This record gives sequence, structure tokens and C-alpha cells, in this order.
Amino acid sequence: MSSPLDAALEVARSPLGLLGVTLVGYQLGRWVQERTGGHAAAQPVLVAVAVVGAAITLLDVDYPSYRSATELVAFWLGPATVALAIPLHRQADRLKGFAVPMLVAVTVGAVVSIVSAVLLARALGADEELERTLAPKAATTPVAIAVTESLGGIPPLAAVLVILIGIVGAVIGPSTLNLLRVRDRRARGLAIGAVSHGVGASRMLREDETEGAFAGLSMGLTALAISLLVPVLALVLF
Repeated sequence: MSSPLDAALEVARSPLGLLGVTLVGYQLGRWVQERTGGHAAAQPVLVAVAVVGAAITLLDVDYPSYRSATELVAFWLGPATVALAIPLHRQADRLKGFAVPMLVAVTVGAVVSIVSAVLLARALGADEELERTLAPKAATTPVAIAVTESLGGIPPLAAVLVILIGIVGAVIGPSTLNLLRVRDRRARGLAIGAVSHGVGASRMLREDETEGAFAGLSMGLTALAISLLVPVLALVLF
């Protein structure tokens, strides 16, 4: 006969329990963010990652089991990403005279991101598999995983790197732009969205609706640029 503790652990390891841990972790992150007055380091995703990581370690749950149990959250990421088009629609008039510079900037930024990641990894002695994993780091997680897999890299590691870069960019990106005296809200949104993906777009939406709208647009355009440019640049880089 199982003890109450064993029963509680079984519930916690169940799909419903793991989903609950994920939601509680994110809500705790939001609470911390509010309590700190929206401090840059208090990103809900960062807190959620820490909480979930500690929880599944203590519960002895491997990542594939956790990923399968929280498939519902992953499913809603698609509609949530599409919903970023709503603030962009409200800011559609801000695109006038900005479309061409934006497309050029996104393309150049994608090329620099791919080439710099590969060359830096090579200079530090990384093997080719890691170079291929780092190449699509500026894309959103699903795109980065797909591109990395096609290149022969390590998709799970690519996902971790993308999320880590997104969190770091969301934390330090706005302050960096302030130091560089980047004031145009469209440019600020494009810069953060290009490197910090959904996490960065969420942060910028809290800062300003225009910045958030252009961060969402940049996230999508960068993912498209990365998926098109990586196979082409791979012919030269590898």
C-alpha cells in the first residue's frame, strides 16, 4: 500500500501535475516581476525555467516525459505568436517609409548572426556539429530546431540556446539600446525581436505597444530570413 507521500509524488509526476507546475512557475514569475516593479532581471520565463527545472529534477522526471505532459502549452504557443499581429495591425501606419530599411536590416542582421556564431565557435575550438547547432540561434525555437536538424546539428541544444539567448536579450537588450541612445521605438522593437524572439517581444510589449508590435514583426521576419539564408551560407561556411 502506497504512502500519502508516494501518492502525492505520483500526482505531481502526472501530466496534470506537471502542467500545474509549469503554470505555477510562470505565475510566480509574474508575481516576482510585479513585486520588483518590473525589474529587467525578473522575467517570468526565467523564473518559470528555474522552478520547472528544480521540480522535474526533484521529481526525477526526464525531459521527454515533461515535454509530452505539457504539450498543451506548446500547442498554444502558435496562436499566441499569431496574436502578436494584433498590436502590429494597430501600428500599421508606422510602417510607412520604414518597410525597405526594415527588410534590409533584418536580412543583414540574420547574415551577421549566422556568420558570427559559426566563426566565433570555430575560433574557440568547437567542432562542426556545434557550429551547425549555433548557426540558426537567432530564429524562434521551432524554426531553429528544424533548421538545426536539417544541418546535422543538435536540435535539443539549439532549443536551449535559443531560449537562453531570448532571456538574456530580454533582460539586457532595452538597457543596451538606451546606452546606445536608440530612441526610435520601431528600431528598438526590431532589434529586440530579432535576437530575443517571443520572450523579447513580451518584454517590449510591457515597455511600449509600438516596440512590442515591431518586436513581433521582427521575430517572424528573422525566422524567415534564417530559414532561407542558413542553407545558402552553409555551402560556404561548412
